[in-house]
Formats: sequence, C-alpha cells, structure tokens
Amino acid sequence: MKTVYVDNNATTAIAPEVLEVMQPYFTRDYFNPSSMYDAARSPAEAIRSARETVARCLGGIDPDQLLFTGSATESNNAAIFGAVQANPARRHVITTAVEHPSVLEIGKELERRGLDVTFLPVDGHGEISIDAFVKALRSDTLLVSVMMANNETGVCYPVAELARIAKQTDQEIVVHTDATQAIGKLPVNLSSDLKDVDLLAFSGHKIHAPKGVGVLFVRRGCRWRPFILGGHQEKGRRAGTENVPYIVGIAKACELAVQNLADEQTRVRGLRDRLEHELTARIPAVEVNGRDAKIRLPNTLNLAIHGIEGEAILFELSRHGICASSGSACTSGSLDPSHVLKAMNVPFSAIHGSLRISLSRYNDDTDAERIIEVLPTIVANLRRLSPYWDDANNCLQI
Repeated sequence: MKTVYVDNNATTAIAPEVLEVMQPYFTRDYFNPSSMYDAARSPAEAIRSARETVARCLGGIDPDQLLFTGSATESNNAAIFGAVQANPARRHVITTAVEHPSVLEIGKELERRGLDVTFLPVDGHGEISIDAFVKALRSDTLLVSVMMANNETGVCYPVAELARIAKQTDQEIVVHTDATQAIGKLPVNLSSDLKDVDLLAFSGHKIHAPKGVGVLFVRRGCRWRPFILGGHQEKGRRAGTENVPYIVGIAKACELAVQNLADEQTRVRGLRDRLEHELTARIPAVEVNGRDAKIRLPNTLNLAIHGIEGEAILFELSRHGICASSGSACTSGSLDPSHVLKAMNVPFSAIHGSLRISLSRYNDDTDAERIIEVLPTIVANLRRLSPYWDDANNCLQI
C-alpha cells in the first residue's frame, strides 16, 4: 500500500537535488570552514555561495544580512530575544494569539520577565484586525511579531502592511515575522513589499531540506544582539561551527522553492481545492477553518469535523496509509485543543475533531483520490460510536 503523505506543514521529504548537493560535504569536503589550510576553502566557499543563493531567493538582498541557524525555532528565539536585549528602554511587544509555539511561548516568557505583551485576537476566519493592531501600538512598543502564514489553517497575514504601519508610527519599532510556512508557497521579497521587515525567520525542513537548519534575516541597522555566543562564526552573530552540508542543502531548497512557486500556486492549489470541494460535499457537518480569509496558503486544508475526535481520525487514516495531522506538530503531543482554533472560536463539537491536510509539489491526483475515497467512510464509522452524533438523522445530537 502506497503511503499518502499530506502533512507537509509539519515536515517535508528532502528533495533529491538537495540531497545530491549535500553529500560531498559529509565525505570529501568535511573540513571545518574556519580552518586555515587549503582543504577548508571548499566548505568555506560553499557557505558563502549558499548565503548568496538564499539572498537572491529573498529578493536580492545583501547576503551579509543572513545568518544560518539550527531551526526556525532558534531563529525566532534569536530574533525576539536579541531585539529585546538591544532595546531595554522599551517594554511593550505586539504579537498574535495564533502564532507558532516558538513565538507564542516567547511572548508568555517575556510577560514573566515583566514586559507588557499584547496578543492580538483573531476573528472566526482566523484574521487579525488592522484597526486593533493600530490601537495596540504605543510609544514604548519595542517589537511587532506577526507570522506570514498560519501553520494550522493556512491563513495569511498582511505583514507588509503591518510593518509599514509600524514604521510610519515609529521607526524604532522592530518588526519580526515567522515566514516558515510562507517560503515556497508565497512570494517573499525583502527588497520590495517586505522592505519594512527587520527580522525574518524560516527553516529548511518545510521546503524539502533537512531538519536541523534554519535562516535568520537581520536587516542592517536593526537594533539587535546575538543570541548564541562563543565564537566568530556568522560574523559573530551566531557562534558554533557551521553545519556545511545542511547550509548547502537549505540554499538549494530555497532555489527549488522559487522555481516551483508557480506549481504551488496553481497545480497544488487545484489539488487542495478539489479535496475541499469533494470532502465537504461527502461529509455532513464539516467546515473549513479559515476558508473565508482573504488569503490562504495554496497547500493547506483544515477541516472542522463535528462529533468525533481528531486522534481517532488520524489513527484510522494511518491504518489506510494516509499521513495527516490535527494541527501543529510542535503541540501534537498535547491533549489540549489547538490554541489557533480556540482563538477562532471553533465550536466545541468540532475543535477536537480538526484535521489538517497539507500538500507539497510531490502530491498528485492519486493522493487526492485516495483521501476522497477513504475519509468519508472513516468519519461515518467513527460517528456511529460517538455520543455527540445522531446516526439515524445523520446530524449532531441537539
């Protein structure tokens, strides 16, 4: 039985082209790029070239504004804590209630440290209010951190507009965005529409590079301090011997992501839309979380399935060789309902029955057909066992 993998917002398969360019730096060119002998020149040059490639993919920015990290989580921590340390006179941070845990938990930690943090709410579509954002800005606002796209619902946020408003209000406000889910799915240009963004983070394993490598953009002139100290690497901004093969890999993955952006926007979106249409037509009492948002990621479908538990759905899908999720992979070990869906006020009867399908360029029509074939039957069978479902009338118990 073929495995149907539709959990790409959690992680992605390494692209063959990425694996190919990485391999020499595990074996032939394994040297420490900081060493002085001639053999170390190749890995040092590979890092320089990789930085230039990523810079081109982000809008032709100066490569020196990029540093390589171990993950998007590290990049987000480095971005936010580095901005806070560099701006001690300011004590107010603005973020949203639906951020990835690597930003949301930092916001809570900053509160514990005595800063005032505004968590902007979202509406039933998963969107934030521009008016609420404007009203939240204060004379002591230090940082604005809003993700480009939500990892659970795919709802996209107007980061360029928010950054422009923040800078027009006060040039000293630092603007950070977690772009992890946006890279490869949306245009990301730090030289044009995102020119007011100071800090941008993403990871490799969401764009068909390996786990264990990320990128942090720090705009020149941004008041920011390094997060990891101990060495001269990354121009003194992130200590630690560079992970050369993974850096080479994320650069190649960025290059491929840009090349395949049109496919993501058209063919992959078409697969998502087909799944959405067919599943909502075949399964009663199901809603699409975030469907009415202004912009959604082209690959993401989040279903609110009333009357049953998401864990049971995932277990049954797994038995049929289908890999999906109920939300963020970073919180899947918790029995608590999704903080994103809670913020959207998804009904109690559906919040535990959420299902996220996230596609990639490696998915095709046969994958969609398999899900359409299997999922309605799984839902019907589970609802027969649910105390919340009236099987005779095929509706929720009132």
